[in-house]
Amino acid sequence: MAPPLPSPSMAPPGLIHSAPGLLDTCALPQPPAAATMSGPAAETPSAIQICRIMRPDDANVAGNVHGGTVLKMIEEAGAIISTRHCNSQNGERCVAALARVERTDFLSPMCIGEVAHVSAEITYTSKHSVEVQVHVMSENILTGTKKLTNKATLWYVPLSLKNVDKVLEVPPVVYSRQEQEEEGRKRYEAQKLERMETKWRNGDIIQPVLNPEPNTVSYSQSSLIHLVGPSDCTLHGFVHGGVTMKLMDEVAGIVAARHCKTNIVTASVDAINFHDKIRKGCVITISGRMTFTSNKSMEIEVLVDADPVVNNFVKRYRAASAFFTYVSLSPEGKSLPVPQLVPETEDEKKRFEEGKGRYLQMKAKRQGQAETQA
Repeated sequence: MAPPLPSPSMAPPGLIHSAPGLLDTCALPQPPAAATMSGPAAETPSAIQICRIMRPDDANVAGNVHGGTVLKMIEEAGAIISTRHCNSQNGERCVAALARVERTDFLSPMCIGEVAHVSAEITYTSKHSVEVQVHVMSENILTGTKKLTNKATLWYVPLSLKNVDKVLEVPPVVYSRQEQEEEGRKRYEAQKLERMETKWRNGDIIQPVLNPEPNTVSYSQSSLIHLVGPSDCTLHGFVHGGVTMKLMDEVAGIVAARHCKTNIVTASVDAINFHDKIRKGCVITISGRMTFTSNKSMEIEVLVDADPVVNNFVKRYRAASAFFTYVSLSPEGKSLPVPQLVPETEDEKKRFEEGKGRYLQMKAKRQGQAETQA
């Protein structure tokens, strides 16, 4: 099988102590995972759990834990288990690099003072990629109450420590049932196809507009410029995937707040694709624009461009892209109607219709799941 996910954003090398505030990291006994290790890999746990208490500096303006903080924790757990697995056999050492995050739903808000339990397990491997599924539970340590807040699927590829442009082979896993491998292969092929379909957007650039009208795309579009420093990077000089996701969520939140002028929270994140690595010293521009609004939700497209200002031989390039969905909240935390977006140009109208299609598709999927469970 050909390497599916070249040139991803670098993920952390699996040193949990590099993340401030993480209280515990352990390989805990887990329920039977979708994939189990065999041979030399058997000594490497196929599931891990990390825990962290939520502090005041993790809060958004509404007082809940920032969605970007949750995304960063999810990526840290995925990076640890995938890097461990990819180094579980004798051979060239590597670091697991985040290449894609599937749709992630924020099922319930997490509060300051609660403990986040982030569980990750390997569910599928191809020749050059690892699928990791992550669940996030929040725990009120005063009452003992726990609730599921997030579910996510991430894809990693192993990059050689000697040459980070070289994708290595992934140690295989053994499945307890043949159906699990077949289902995993279907997910692999689906994300590979979707990833290819996003590449056509890579030439898009979000330009500022003077004196835009309220409720238009130009009125709320926003950009953040960030110089990549050592604290953003792995030991090998590339940006952590979780750092990039957190910055993307911040920009999407600014766009949503400017549009509706209320408190906003992240409801979900569509697939995040990492198209290329971001190196230390780059200046990155994270740009966001509104693409679609329903009665109570907003879709924001976020693009990440990297400019290697200290390297004249490398031009500015598209590093990552994603769609975020936000909802508007009252001061009491109740859902509010969203001002309807007014697309002006033909491109904006086209993006609006594409966003409407994604919204209706996901709505139908949720209704189907609800009928199945009923």
